[in-house]
Amino acid sequence: MEIIKNIEKAKIGDQVAFTFLLDFYWNEVYAFMLKRTENETDAEDITIETFSKAFDKLATYNPEFQFNTWLIAIAKNVHIDILRKKKSSLFVEITDEEDYQAYNIADTTPSAEDKLITEQNLSQLLQYIKELKPHYQEVIQLRYFQEMSYQEIANQLDEPLSNVKVKILRAKKLLAEIIQNRR
Repeated sequence: MEIIKNIEKAKIGDQVAFTFLLDFYWNEVYAFMLKRTENETDAEDITIETFSKAFDKLATYNPEFQFNTWLIAIAKNVHIDILRKKKSSLFVEITDEEDYQAYNIADTTPSAEDKLITEQNLSQLLQYIKELKPHYQEVIQLRYFQEMSYQEIANQLDEPLSNVKVKILRAKKLLAEIIQNRR
């Protein structure tokens, strides 16, 4: 019942609901992809892409099916797409309209996690950040120390905006866990 409520809230843009769904299903999707890819980095990238696609297409979710089944199906398709792209090309063309849409997505206001991160003692926070994987360190550094927008980060990393948003969300969650475990 709680899952359904959070799905409905996420459909109308509730960031707390998105975070709940990401936290609740991350390990299941990641473990599934880790078995398929046998590579932590690939599994993590595919999981990020899965949540990015799922959140973008949440309105199409059919509640007659289990949410985790839907996520796993998306993960399988993302994995297949990646395997196809590796065989054909390293670059994906996007239309001007898609680029315009991505560029005009507004940044969200600071969440409670954002406030927690900015309130931490800087030297201690830097130590915690160093415990993250390098790609998470990079997005945290770009967002909070260079104060780049999500779109600027997407441009710099040459990644889709939705991937950047999910990476930052995941990095903040992992950083919050590190901070909580050290207290």
